[in-house]
Amino acid sequence: MKPDAQFDFARRGFLRSMVGGSMLMPGLVSRLLAEDNSANKETDALSAKAPHFPAKAKRVIFLYMSGGVSHVDSWDPKPRLFTDAGLTTSVKEYQGRKGDYTMFLKRPQWEFSRHGKCGTEVSSLFPHQAGCVDELCVIRSMKSDHTNHYEATLGMHTGSFTFARPSIGSWVSYGLGTLNRNLPSFVVLAPKSPYAGGQVWGSDFLPGAHQGTLVVPGSEPIANVKRRTATSGLQELELGLISRMNKRHLLTRAADPLLNARIQSFETAFGMQMEVPHVFDLSQETDATLGLYGLQRGQTTGFGWQCLMARRLVEQGVRFVELVDSGSSDNWDAHGDMLTHTPLAKNVDQAIAGLLCDLKQRGMLEDTLVVWTTEFGRTPFVEAKAAAGREHHHWVFSSWLAGAGVNAGTVHGESDDYGINVGRDPVHVHDFHATILHLLGFDHERLTYRHTGRDYRLTDVSGNVVKKLLA
Repeated sequence: MKPDAQFDFARRGFLRSMVGGSMLMPGLVSRLLAEDNSANKETDALSAKAPHFPAKAKRVIFLYMSGGVSHVDSWDPKPRLFTDAGLTTSVKEYQGRKGDYTMFLKRPQWEFSRHGKCGTEVSSLFPHQAGCVDELCVIRSMKSDHTNHYEATLGMHTGSFTFARPSIGSWVSYGLGTLNRNLPSFVVLAPKSPYAGGQVWGSDFLPGAHQGTLVVPGSEPIANVKRRTATSGLQELELGLISRMNKRHLLTRAADPLLNARIQSFETAFGMQMEVPHVFDLSQETDATLGLYGLQRGQTTGFGWQCLMARRLVEQGVRFVELVDSGSSDNWDAHGDMLTHTPLAKNVDQAIAGLLCDLKQRGMLEDTLVVWTTEFGRTPFVEAKAAAGREHHHWVFSSWLAGAGVNAGTVHGESDDYGINVGRDPVHVHDFHATILHLLGFDHERLTYRHTGRDYRLTDVSGNVVKKLLA
């Protein structure tokens, strides 16, 4: 059975069990029953919606490597950077400061080799992902607008490099709604707060129901999900009373979107009490599946756990799941020593490969879009000849796409001989977002929301679908 198909049956059975004179959240029951009436669906922020045109992707898993992965040490082989290391090169800007700078070219720390039937070159930093290249479309010509972590992270997630705007996950939730009312439509799994903090999953001016729900790996990934009342019957009475009071309160403040979002969040939380224990219970996963992700039985932390949970969440109808591999510290920001990339890569490499393999085995990769990215790359040059690290570099870096509708087993674009600038077929962050939305069935220029007299969109006033990335 396809992941989407099971929810209507479970939902109807749940509703039938609540009806029949029960006091169990009558306001919630009436609202949920009303969702089956198409005349009422337009007023429900989370009701399932059709995209603009038939989509290849039904859901997204967004893998975000925080801090700036070095493109020239991972996905973008530069033979001349190996042979010309130690020579000087001139640049007109350095870490956001304009001027004339003479820098030293720095040799990559890892060797590159060809993999898969397609022969895509990947460095030894990612041996497991290298085995999946026939599923990947590697983009070697990404570019961004800012060299600072905060602004670049904000831009990668919201399309805005300066102001808070809705995140890409919120836009997808807004455009598609949810397939499972017992779970959020947008979930973020992160061990620590990333650069830009909650703005990474914030809904900003979109209805608050589209804000991402943060899950922190550990023994209690979602706090306070267990009921605190002594019995379920007592909880039914309490929630029924709360629902009636909320409904009465809302009737006098119908124009307050924050109040409506808060009430919806309470109702989603009630559904999560039923769904979350099952979704987060890995005891039924086989040893073989756990092994794919590099997990030990009973483990509740690590990127492998995040990746397996992502598969389980999208399997249960969550539209957009983002995985942040680290936080605003102890990440890929290798100013001091490039060898700090080694443990970071080990943390994510097998897990990501396992996720791709697991999705493919289950027939889910054909309609699940997997996105791998970072906020920028790292400089192919350094200020001091003996420098062990690399600095921020937004002029060109690498990302990849896999799954639904992606031109698999290909490389798009290229950087110049040293990996300093885009050499061919640039893909700006706005183009990246436009292409992701296209795979989900959206014209990025039509997925808009009117706020303060203006129609806003994820791609601001730019962006083009990169058709060469599409199958």
